[in-house]
Amino acid sequence: MKVLRLLLFTGLISPFLSAQSLKKTDHQTLTWIRYYNILPLTEKWAIHSEFDNRNFLNPLHENLFVIRVQGRYRIHKNIDLGSGLAYFNVNTQDPDVDPDFSIPEYRIQQDVTFINDVAKITFHNRLQLEERFIQKASKTALLNDFAFAYRFRYRLQATFDLWKKEKRSLKGTISDEIMFNFGKDNKRNTFDQNRIYLALRYHFNPNTGLEAGYLNSFQRRSSGLDFYDRDIIRFTVYHRINRKPRI
Repeated sequence: MKVLRLLLFTGLISPFLSAQSLKKTDHQTLTWIRYYNILPLTEKWAIHSEFDNRNFLNPLHENLFVIRVQGRYRIHKNIDLGSGLAYFNVNTQDPDVDPDFSIPEYRIQQDVTFINDVAKITFHNRLQLEERFIQKASKTALLNDFAFAYRFRYRLQATFDLWKKEKRSLKGTISDEIMFNFGKDNKRNTFDQNRIYLALRYHFNPNTGLEAGYLNSFQRRSSGLDFYDRDIIRFTVYHRINRKPRI
């Protein structure tokens, strides 16, 4: 049933995205390299942090980097709550343009994730709200002003074991996420983007894993008229820190 929901969701948004692609679309290729850390505090509380660097490949150029920290609380075995902060430093959205400054964005986020196991597949339904503060800029410099926007994100993700032996495992992940902006500064690009992701994650042990995946991001530009179609190769190092019990 959950697999049917995933296929139905993708099918519903595909015609919409195809219609949008009739307008001017810039195709780009990037790599995202990320370190993701999990620090359990108790059985229910944990701190998640990540460092993400994103680069264009043709030509090779910095896109942005991200620092994100959030607290997570497992309110129920099937419900996970999260809240945190993120800092984005955007160098450029066009690899052929190299400005003398980078644009900062400060973000607050909250989410609720519903977790269900069906057969041997784990499904995550995540509903996330973001409050985004983006510094405004001219073509030559940053301005002493910020644009504010809310963004709503919904992600449906399926994770499953492909191979498992003792403490090692190979997992597969399939996900689709859609995002919408709303607020007075975002009247021209209510639809923000859609992300489809396919990945394999190899765990050397339960606390350390390496993931490689392909992500397609179809995103409306801030003008509301044109789009980015991005092919992204993503590498992630997952690291869970087990705290030693006090003696």
